[in-house]
Amino acid sequence: MPVFAPFHDPFFQRALLAGLLIGFTNGFFSGFVVLRRTALSVSALSHTMLPGIALGILITGALTQANAFIGALTAALFVGLGSVVVSRSSRVDQGTALAILYTTAFALGVAALKYLGNYGDLQHWLFGDIRLVSSNDLWLAFAIGSFILLGSCIFFRPLLLTLFESSVASAQGVPVRGMNYLLFLMLILALVTSLQAVGCVLSVGLLVAPGATISLITNRTPVLFWGGGLLGAFGSVLALLCAYWIDIPAGPAIVIVLGSAFLLAFVLSPKYGLLSGIRRR
Repeated sequence: MPVFAPFHDPFFQRALLAGLLIGFTNGFFSGFVVLRRTALSVSALSHTMLPGIALGILITGALTQANAFIGALTAALFVGLGSVVVSRSSRVDQGTALAILYTTAFALGVAALKYLGNYGDLQHWLFGDIRLVSSNDLWLAFAIGSFILLGSCIFFRPLLLTLFESSVASAQGVPVRGMNYLLFLMLILALVTSLQAVGCVLSVGLLVAPGATISLITNRTPVLFWGGGLLGAFGSVLALLCAYWIDIPAGPAIVIVLGSAFLLAFVLSPKYGLLSGIRRR
């Protein structure tokens, strides 16, 4: 197979552009996930997209890009923002509320699978297939990515202040509750955009690995975000090329490449790597 053959394929060209957009957006936002230490919450929210997709099929009677996206977004918003509302208005903490809501939603989704009929394409939404993106999907990824990046940059300081010192942020007039809702909204949007790339099962990898990898290399906060974005974009493109050349699914390939980058940083990082820690002992 010619090395440059994929670059002449219009489907693969769209997949590369989608990988750049989705990889950079998710990689950039992964900085917030790492700083907030909410990787498990991301994993929970990623699984809530399945019942949303199932609900979309049950209501419309068909599996399309639009109803899968809207269903996944609705379910993730309900569980994610619902857990914040429950924690704000009761004695139950947010992690407990999220665990209850997400497992209930996931159980409903699994139960609903029985009534969906024969939808073999559902696997595409579970594990992703970025090579099937359309021009409309690209525009949607661009719009959501622009919203996340603009929102993150405009409110960067109040968001960080809310993460590290919420009481100080509140004393300085920062709307802490609004910042928390904004973070959750952007997190959910980032998860939903990754549906096409890696599916709802593997989306947590694309939204955690880039930031976690960069955090092993540097202490500088801006580098954590922009470096995570670059790693997410570069890793997604490299994974797409590897998937094409060795004929493996693109979604798992993206997560494998990003996971491998994390393991390399864990072992070889000059500051926080395993080998440097052994040498200092």
